[in-house]
Amino acid sequence: MLLRGLTWLVLFQLLGTALNHLFVPVLPGPIIGLLLLLGFLMVRGQVSEPLSQAASGLLRYLPLLLVPPAVGVMVYAADIAADFWAIAGALVLSLLISMAFIGVLMQRLLKGHSHPEERP
Repeated sequence: MLLRGLTWLVLFQLLGTALNHLFVPVLPGPIIGLLLLLGFLMVRGQVSEPLSQAASGLLRYLPLLLVPPAVGVMVYAADIAADFWAIAGALVLSLLISMAFIGVLMQRLLKGHSHPEERP
């Protein structure tokens, strides 16, 4: 079952990479694949057991992905310090935009999942 879930993940990444090369060179292929997977799961309405099992298995190794950025921060500390205010401003602005987007999205999702007797 794990192999089936990993196959689905790789297929969506490959589809996203193909779309990236053909139509949308601005977005990275894996991001396009991730958005396609999100759309597929939203249309389907549930996450299959193999996909859930594969995602859970990959989440255990997520902290390893943070090692290269941490090393980069240590190596380029002087460059980061020189552009500190620009980086801090970009981080704060992206945080505010993300929080607003998540708030609106959560309200819409909660409205869609209310019980039938609660709907107007």
